[in-house]
Amino acid sequence: MFLENLLGPIEAVLFASGDPVSPQQLMEIFDIDGESLNTLLDELNHNLAERGSGLMIQKVAGGWQMVTRQEMFSYVEKLTETKDKKLSAAAMETLSIIAFKQPITKQEIEHIRGVHIEKVLAKLIELELVRELGRKEVLGRPILYGTTENFLKCFGLNEITDLPELPTVEIDQQEYEQLGLFDEE
Repeated sequence: MFLENLLGPIEAVLFASGDPVSPQQLMEIFDIDGESLNTLLDELNHNLAERGSGLMIQKVAGGWQMVTRQEMFSYVEKLTETKDKKLSAAAMETLSIIAFKQPITKQEIEHIRGVHIEKVLAKLIELELVRELGRKEVLGRPILYGTTENFLKCFGLNEITDLPELPTVEIDQQEYEQLGLFDEE
């Protein structure tokens, strides 16, 4: 019964925050343990779904956040009537490299992509999808880059380890030998 009295307050806290709220913060605010918190969040999510709410509770970036259900996106999109901020193919490629290889230097990204990335990297930093993590302990001490909490929120990930596995590229012996046909001796 005690937990049922907290359904409204936890809904209000998650709604008012706008950003993910850590489990520790929620446990402190409501003076409950982790098991009770999970029960409360499950019940709130069940209630929202049962009443056909356009909202749900989702674990994002290590915390809990009230988010819009995917099936409601088209309505919310009409509300904003702003142009989508879509990333270019170059920005998505650069962001993918950073996400999967972090921490990584600008030079390492450029080596993988084969092109200069100054403008693309600056845009990703401006959008708060990428940030400086420190400096690599090598000559010249280049800056190391990695993804941000905003990246996790934008892509609906709880942790960076939630990224899918990269596909492995396997070529059979015949393909390998064919590639060797063009080698200069």
